[in-house]
Amino acid sequence: MGLNALEIFKLLPRTNCKECGFPTCLAFAMQLAMGKVELSKCPHVSEEAKIKLEASAAPPIATVEIGKEDNKLSLGGETVLFRHEKTFYNPPPIGVRIAEDMEEKEIEERLKKIRELEYERVGIMLRGEVVAVEDKGKGRFLELVKKALDTGKALLLMSENVDNLKKAVELAGGNRPLVYGVEENNLEEMGKLALEKKVPVVVKGKSVEEVRGRVEKLKSKGVKDIVLEIEPTDIREAFFNLVALRRAAILKRDTSLGYPVIFFPGKLTPDPLKEALYAGLAIAKYGSMVILNNLSGETLFPLLVEKFNIFTDPQRPLATPEGIYEIGKPTEESPVLVTVNFSLTYFIVSGEVENSRIPSWLLIQDSEGLSVLTAWAADKFNAETIAELVKKSNIEKKVKHRKLIIPGYVAQIVGELEEELPDWEIVLGPREASHIPAFLKMWKSA
Repeated sequence: MGLNALEIFKLLPRTNCKECGFPTCLAFAMQLAMGKVELSKCPHVSEEAKIKLEASAAPPIATVEIGKEDNKLSLGGETVLFRHEKTFYNPPPIGVRIAEDMEEKEIEERLKKIRELEYERVGIMLRGEVVAVEDKGKGRFLELVKKALDTGKALLLMSENVDNLKKAVELAGGNRPLVYGVEENNLEEMGKLALEKKVPVVVKGKSVEEVRGRVEKLKSKGVKDIVLEIEPTDIREAFFNLVALRRAAILKRDTSLGYPVIFFPGKLTPDPLKEALYAGLAIAKYGSMVILNNLSGETLFPLLVEKFNIFTDPQRPLATPEGIYEIGKPTEESPVLVTVNFSLTYFIVSGEVENSRIPSWLLIQDSEGLSVLTAWAADKFNAETIAELVKKSNIEKKVKHRKLIIPGYVAQIVGELEEELPDWEIVLGPREASHIPAFLKMWKSA
């Protein structure tokens, strides 16, 4: 168990210097005890105290890394129950399972999909990241591991044969796999494998207490990189287990349960749509990795978007760099539009301009990642800031006309902007991005 706030406070300098960002050392200690701040924020803590505070300073849920050195996946590492309390850090990788007892056509199809299915969302590529390879005693396990390695994805190796797992881990080389799974009858062997090969292992069981007992035995042997699986009988039990594990780790600082959790929704249903629904629940409620049996675009895409949305820091809006963006091949006669640098706004607006097939210049102003109305209300997108962007971008050197199209939602700044840019005609654009194509098709520079 981690130290409580008072115990942490006694180990701090107690100078109330405020350099950590908190008014008192006690306030800092309370935040540290809840896992909402890092010990490094205190510049005056002694080395002796750092050692004693290590358990409390570490995230209540351990971080486990898998995959290649240049493309690692981090599981766990979370510090809060709810995103608005701070943020969530490590999005759960989504993967697909292949097994020896499947037909070759099915295996190839699943591997093809995990390689090829990817989607762009506000400039970020979303894709599946893991291939789970399951040994069914058919003698093809290592062959399938090689095929999985060819995808470039991280690996989950699943076998009841520890010797096969050792060979597969060696075959994986630098692609550090997650090894499944530790039970009572193989705990000794799996523990040795984890230590010798320096790979993380999945501890599975039918109940929280069963998993806890196995984790404690592994920890006593020196195994640190652990992932948990409690095998549920239905989705209600699965939901309860996921929440119970997170609450035990965050609220009770239970170090025997403070590990990432893997979830196999296909164990609960053969129905692809139900499997996707259950996977969505696990992504929203604390699953650290989700492995699917059925992979298709119509189910993978919404799961990837859900994950992206939940694990986007609410305190740090996605922003597009300020500057001039060419859409199509604009000329001196092409229209000039301006908007904010909230990434979703940029990609929606640029997409609609592309749909119009009218080559255009798009000016993106730094609004600190806020949307048009929010930025205007915060005085970060106004006549002065837009005029400053127009001047420093030198857009007038790229066009002969002097017409600037602004978002319809900020009609109130037209007069002020005309004063700031007396040589420019300010044109009020549509309020909705979907109306941009029709608007541009009617636009004339003269």
